[in-house]
Amino acid sequence: MAAEAAAEASLAPLFPEQRQLGREDDAEEKPKGGDDETAALNGVELSGEVKSNNLDVQVKSELEAEEKGMEQESTRESDSSILDVSSDYPREKHISIQRHLADLEKLADLREDEKKPCPLCPEEKLKACYGPKLHRHLQNLHWKVSVEFEGYRMCICHLPCHPVKPNLVGEQALSKMGAHYHCIICSATITRRTDMISHINRHVNKGETESRFITVAAPKSSEVLKELATDVQVLPNYSTPQKTDSYFNPKMKLNRQLIFCALAVLAEERKPIECLDAFGATGIMGLQWAKHLRSAVKVTINDCNENSVTMIRENCHLNKMKVKLDSMEEDNGEAMVDGEENTDTIEVTRMDANVIMHLRAFDFIHLDPFGTSVNYLDSAFRNVRNLGIVSLTSTDTSSLYAKAQHVALRHYGCNIVRTEYYRELGARMIIAAVTRAAARCNKAIEVLLAVALEHFVLVVVRVLRGPSIADDSVKKIRYLIHCQWCEERIFQKQGSMAEENPYQQLPCDCHSSMPGKTAVVLGPLWSGSIFNSGFLRRMLVEAVQHGLDEAQPLLKTLFCEAECTTLKLSTHSPSDENKQEECGVYIKTANTSAESYLIHGKRKSEEVLRNAAKRQKSENSAEHPAFYYNIHRHSIRGMNMPKLNKFLNYLSEAGYRVSRTHFDPMGVRTDAPLAEFKTVLMKYSTPTYTGGQAEGPGHRPGDIQQGEQAYGKTDGKVDDAEFLEDDKSAVAAALLTKDCPALCAAD
Repeated sequence: MAAEAAAEASLAPLFPEQRQLGREDDAEEKPKGGDDETAALNGVELSGEVKSNNLDVQVKSELEAEEKGMEQESTRESDSSILDVSSDYPREKHISIQRHLADLEKLADLREDEKKPCPLCPEEKLKACYGPKLHRHLQNLHWKVSVEFEGYRMCICHLPCHPVKPNLVGEQALSKMGAHYHCIICSATITRRTDMISHINRHVNKGETESRFITVAAPKSSEVLKELATDVQVLPNYSTPQKTDSYFNPKMKLNRQLIFCALAVLAEERKPIECLDAFGATGIMGLQWAKHLRSAVKVTINDCNENSVTMIRENCHLNKMKVKLDSMEEDNGEAMVDGEENTDTIEVTRMDANVIMHLRAFDFIHLDPFGTSVNYLDSAFRNVRNLGIVSLTSTDTSSLYAKAQHVALRHYGCNIVRTEYYRELGARMIIAAVTRAAARCNKAIEVLLAVALEHFVLVVVRVLRGPSIADDSVKKIRYLIHCQWCEERIFQKQGSMAEENPYQQLPCDCHSSMPGKTAVVLGPLWSGSIFNSGFLRRMLVEAVQHGLDEAQPLLKTLFCEAECTTLKLSTHSPSDENKQEECGVYIKTANTSAESYLIHGKRKSEEVLRNAAKRQKSENSAEHPAFYYNIHRHSIRGMNMPKLNKFLNYLSEAGYRVSRTHFDPMGVRTDAPLAEFKTVLMKYSTPTYTGGQAEGPGHRPGDIQQGEQAYGKTDGKVDDAEFLEDDKSAVAAALLTKDCPALCAAD
C-alpha cells in the first residue's frame, strides 16, 4: 500500500485531471461504505467496549504487517534488479563445481527406494532413477570428465544455462543445447574440455588464480628477497613478467652487479651524480645504488605501472629510506634508525620512460625494458649530460642472436646470419644503433664494455658532446663481409666508390676456388673497440671494495680480453716485482726481458724473441682484434686438438695477440688470420687412431706408418689443399689394403 501511494504521488503531476476525478469518486463511494458498515454493526451484538477496541487493534496490526511485507518485496525486487545490472562479485559457485564426488551425490540426494533426477541434467536427457544408477551416471558422465583447479572439480553440465542461437526454438534449441563447463574464476561457459583447460591456463598466466565466488578475497602473499644487503618485497610469480606487475629476475644478478660497478666508477669521477633507473619494477637496482653509494648519487626510480610504484615505495621503507614522490618528501617514522638520522632519499616517479628522459637531465641512465631498448634511445641521449654514461640491457636474444632475422632487420636495421661469433655480432649491432641515436643529437659514444651472455646483452657507453667527434664515431659503423664456407670475416673498407668484387677483400680464396657466391654482407655493425681496459680495471676495483664476488671473475676475463692477453689478474698481495698495485688490485705485467721468455727445459730461438717483441709493441699501439674463432669449429676430423690453454701459448709463441673471450668458453680472440689459426691448430694436433690400433687385431706396421706419414706431412707451412690431398691418399691406401680401422680413422 505504501508503494502504491508513492506511485500515485509520483504520477500526480503528470495526470492532474485523473487525480481530481479519482478524489470525487472516492467522495461519492464513502457514504455507501459507511451505511453498509453501520448496518452490519447494528446487526451484531458486541459484548462491550473492550472487544471493539481489540478488534480495531487486530485490524491495524494486520494492515501494518501487510504494508511491511509489501515494502520488503519491493526492496527485494529493487535489490535483485541492482544485482542483475551491476553483477558485482562475490557470487555463489555453480552447482557443477564441487570438491568431492560425495558432495555431488549429496546434492542429488541419492536414495535406493526413491527415484531422484540428476542435478546437472534436464529431464529430457535423463529421467529420474534410483540411487545406484544415478551414482554411476554422476561418476561416469560428470565426475570423470571434470577439470580440476585448486582442489575444485568443474564437472560437465547439461542444464540449459549455456546460451544458444536466437533463431533456434523448441526442440532445435534442446538438441543444440550441448554439454559445457562453468569457469570457477570468471563464470564463463566453455563447451569443450580442452578449451576449458586452455581457458584456465590463460587465467593462471595472467595471475588470476582467485575464484570469484569466495566471499573474502585472500590477501596476496608477498616474499622478501635479499640481494647485496638490500631487501626487496616481491609478489608471487615474481620471475615471470606475464604473471606479476613487479618483475624480479634472480638470474640478472650479475647484470645488476656490473651496472653497479659502472655507476660506482662514475661516482668517483664527480659527486653527486643524478642517476635514473627508467624501469624500476621492484626498485632493487636503485635501492642498491642509494644504499651503498649514499650521498654520491641522487637516485630516481621510475615506472609507468601504479602497482610497481607502490611496491617501490614499500621497498624503500623496508630498507629505511625516505621517498620523494610528487616533489613532496615522505618521511616514515618507522624507517629511521635509533639515534641516527637517515639522509638517503630516493625519488619515485610514475611516468613513461621517454617522457622523464625528455623532461630532465641525468648523468647516468640505465634502460632495462622487456625486450629491445631501441624505442628509448633517442630520448635517452636527448638530455644526458656530457661525459655521462648510458647503460642498456637488451633481452631480445632471439633477434640479436640471429634466430629471428626479420625482427633484427626491423628493430636494428641490420642484416645478420647465424655465425660462430653470433653473440659479439649481436653486441656490435646494438652499439651501431646506439651510435646512430647519439649522432642524431650531435653526440658521440665511447664503448666501455659489452657483455653478451645467454639471456641478456649489456652495453655501457660514455657520451661525448660535439658534432665532429660524432662524425668520427659514425664512421666506425661498417659492413662486414663473412665467408660462409670457412667462417673468415673482415670489415669492409671505407670509401664511397663501389668495388667490382668486394669478396676479394677476404683473406681466404674460397670465392675463387668454390663455385657460386660463398660470402654474405652483414651489418651495418660497430667496427671499433667494445672494451675499455682502464674503465674495466676501475670497475674491478669497485667490485673488490663492495664484495661483488660474482662480478670479479667476469671483470678479470673482460680486462684480459680488452688487452688481448693471457696474463691473469690477481687481487691478493703481490710477492714478486712483476705486479703493479692500483687501488688495492694487483695486476700482473709482462716482463720484456729476454729471460722472461725462457721456459725450463726449452730453448727459444731468436725468431721467438722477435715475435714476442713484436707482440709487445702491437699490444701498446693497437686495439683488441674484432671477433673470435671457436676452436671446436675449426678442428680437424680424426685429430686430437691440444688443450685450449696450450693452444693459446702456441699462438702467442707464433707472434700473435691472443686471449680467451667471455662470449664463448671455447672461443679464441686473436689477430691471426684464419689460415694461420688452422695451421697452428693442425701442427699441434695428434691423430686419434694411433692409440686404438694397438688394441685391434691384424694391424700391419706398414699401414700405421703410412697413416702417420699422411698426417705427418701437415706442418705449419702446408695449406688446407695439401692436407686434403694427403687425407685422400690415406683413404686410398686404406682401401687398397682393406684395413677397416685405418679407413675409419681417415674418415
